[in-house]
Amino acid sequence: MTGAELVRRMAEGDREAFKQFYDRLARHVYPLILRIVRDPADAADVLQEVFWEAWQSAGGYDPGRGTPEAWIFTRARTRAIDRARAVGRRSETVVAPLGALGRLSEVQREVLELAYYGGLTQTEIAERLEQPLGTVTTRIRLGLERLREVLRPQ
Repeated sequence: MTGAELVRRMAEGDREAFKQFYDRLARHVYPLILRIVRDPADAADVLQEVFWEAWQSAGGYDPGRGTPEAWIFTRARTRAIDRARAVGRRSETVVAPLGALGRLSEVQREVLELAYYGGLTQTEIAERLEQPLGTVTTRIRLGLERLREVLRPQ
């Protein structure tokens, strides 16, 4: 069965067609993704996202714009670049503040770590630390101001 036939059947909800499409192309798409994102776990996530999107949007595939193989490789390349950029931004925004946290007071560092790394709201932090909400809010604000000073380019 051709790739175009598989995609047409995928658009009709044929799971077996999707399995065949995946089995045929995933082993070729994964190395492309891995070369771009450079992390096997991220590459596996992107691969899964790409094929999930292909399954969902199979009805929008236009054979006049290229082969199903080109369609999936283009999607994979685009998603891999998106992931690589996102990871780069995430590491830039996380690594620098980690060193700067040592320049905060202990109470400021504690509330910021609970907020950003623990995912707690200001109310939850206040409850956990048994501190007034206003105190927690002020510590977070002052801690963020201090981080801006420390991280500001000279």
